[in-house]
Amino acid sequence: MRTEITAGQTSDYLGFDLVMADNLPAPSVQLADRSYDADTIRETMAKRDVLPVIPMRKSCKKRVGVDRSLYRLRNLVERCFNKLKNARRVAIRYDKTAESFLCFIDITSIRLWVRHLST
Repeated sequence: MRTEITAGQTSDYLGFDLVMADNLPAPSVQLADRSYDADTIRETMAKRDVLPVIPMRKSCKKRVGVDRSLYRLRNLVERCFNKLKNARRVAIRYDKTAESFLCFIDITSIRLWVRHLST
């Protein structure tokens, strides 16, 4: 898992390049919501031979189909974010520096992973 921090008013697709660095294992599918619907993201994923499963924005004239059965799996990612935000320190962001905030996100992620392994 890779995490990066952007400014609160920054759109999701502007942080895409930070998270999808080339040193990660190559995914086969990219599940994302409408906020990642940008031509640059689709082109980047096509170059990496990744199937983008991103619903089109309603304002787009060119329509691209979405595999709804794959898109339903995005629910698992959303539930993971919900569990991360159950840690009050992550939801409220008590930490003053980005480094300590990211470290606590990592600690919370590890805690969730260990809890998942033990069940």
